[in-house]
Amino acid sequence: MDKTGIYYFSATGNSLVVAKDLAQGLEPAELIPINKVLSCPDATAFDRVGFVFPVYMFGLPLIVAEFLKTVKINPGAYCFSVATLGGLPGRAHTLAKNILQGRGIKLACGFSVVMPGNYLILYPTFSQKLQQGIFARQKVKTSRIIDYVRQRKKGVFEEGFLVNYLLYKLLYAGGSRLIPLSAKGFWATQDCTRCGLCARVCPVKNIRLEDGRPLWLTNCQHCLACLQWCPTEAIQYKKMTIGKRRYHHPDVSVCEITG
Repeated sequence: MDKTGIYYFSATGNSLVVAKDLAQGLEPAELIPINKVLSCPDATAFDRVGFVFPVYMFGLPLIVAEFLKTVKINPGAYCFSVATLGGLPGRAHTLAKNILQGRGIKLACGFSVVMPGNYLILYPTFSQKLQQGIFARQKVKTSRIIDYVRQRKKGVFEEGFLVNYLLYKLLYAGGSRLIPLSAKGFWATQDCTRCGLCARVCPVKNIRLEDGRPLWLTNCQHCLACLQWCPTEAIQYKKMTIGKRRYHHPDVSVCEITG
């Protein structure tokens, strides 16, 4: 029986929920957070290897791209990617496919799963009613992905449309190198209680606490975990998030994010 490794990156829980559903449907399976194994990623214990991640700027999160460049995978392993998104998939699957192909590893397929958008900098949190409808459709879509992967099918890459390529070229190709410096926009209001949760949820330890208050460094992933999980909503990004309701998946606890 094939053993499956599901490697995921998740800041607000959307990708984690999808990863958990995939693991349950592809048993025996193991869930592995990418940020916890980045120093020495080894997936050679698995016959099937899945990568679950959100779409950032119509491309891959930097941490996921770094992981794909170094993870060890058996030559005969069946590899697949699943991207969660609130809008368009951009070129995330193509980027993953090209990175792996450059290392002699084939990506069999790439699926896109719509989840509630969580990029609070550009738009408000989705309503509860809209979220519930999206969650229901996610379960159906994930079941279809499970059936596809079980049969080791190949060829589906859910990107399509010229606009995906154009948006990727406009935003990700030119701007992704600036993401680590985006932390300069974060700040904490006087509502900060110095609980330190922001530092614990940061996937790359980019937050240092000084007298209990957060100080952002220069390796940001722009995942917004610090902002979304702050219990007093004290963390802001410039003036773009003030007054906006925060979001994280209701079925994910902060302990699952901090590990």
